[in-house]
Amino acid sequence: MNRIDTVFADLKKRNRPGFSAFLTGGDPDAATSLALLKAMPEAGVDFIELGMPFSDPMADGPAIQAADVRALAHGASLKGVLDLLREFRRENAATPVVLMGYANPVYRFGYAKFAEAAARAGADGVLVVDLPPEEDGELRRAAQKAGLHVIRLATPTTNDARLPAVLDGAGGFLYYVSITGITGAAAAAEESVRQALSRLRQGTPLPLVVGFGIKDEASAAAIAKSADAVVVGSALVQKIADLLDRKTPPAQIVEKVAAFAASLARAVHGARDKAAA
Repeated sequence: MNRIDTVFADLKKRNRPGFSAFLTGGDPDAATSLALLKAMPEAGVDFIELGMPFSDPMADGPAIQAADVRALAHGASLKGVLDLLREFRRENAATPVVLMGYANPVYRFGYAKFAEAAARAGADGVLVVDLPPEEDGELRRAAQKAGLHVIRLATPTTNDARLPAVLDGAGGFLYYVSITGITGAAAAAEESVRQALSRLRQGTPLPLVVGFGIKDEASAAAIAKSADAVVVGSALVQKIADLLDRKTPPAQIVEKVAAFAASLARAVHGARDKAAA
């Protein structure tokens, strides 16, 4: 059973929303990136989205763009991200990891070769932001053969006519982009997200995970009332940038980012308890 399926089955039994942290692989450097990955499960993170750095991350805002630049400047590559994941798996065999990124590096790597290498490294799913369902057949077949879920995106503009195409071949969960725009650009609106998830649930049994526009404990808890899981990325990545600006030593960067992740995880995990009180 895929780790993603296992985690969501456990969360459902406990009537508890999950929390996912997004980190850019290799940011700010390989050693610190690995330490951050290792710290996430202890901070209460249920699954990790590991960004594959790319020079033109069109769906991402300034925070994640800057993280990609930092990572690439320190020699990050798709192979290097897979190496990071492989090292992470030496100590953690349970936490699901979704590789998230853009088509160009994956295409250059080779779809079949990438799927096999990602599975061997310990990935559980892959989300390629700029590869629509009509164009991802080669990757989808290779990923499914390797045991990886292909994660798809739905947005506020995904209507009922479009949804079946989005869901065709999708697995693991459906990632709902809560805003129209780039990561970190705006705040997610709780009521509009609740209505969107209610409509999406009529079309799929997949868990619904919400990302984009979730910046702090309050917004994470608000979205967690209706979502199966919540993703925070830009705020965590910006935390890294702020600490780097203050010349914070790597060990303290890991400690402070993990503490922030832990506060977000607590807010998400307790959201339904507070709503029922």
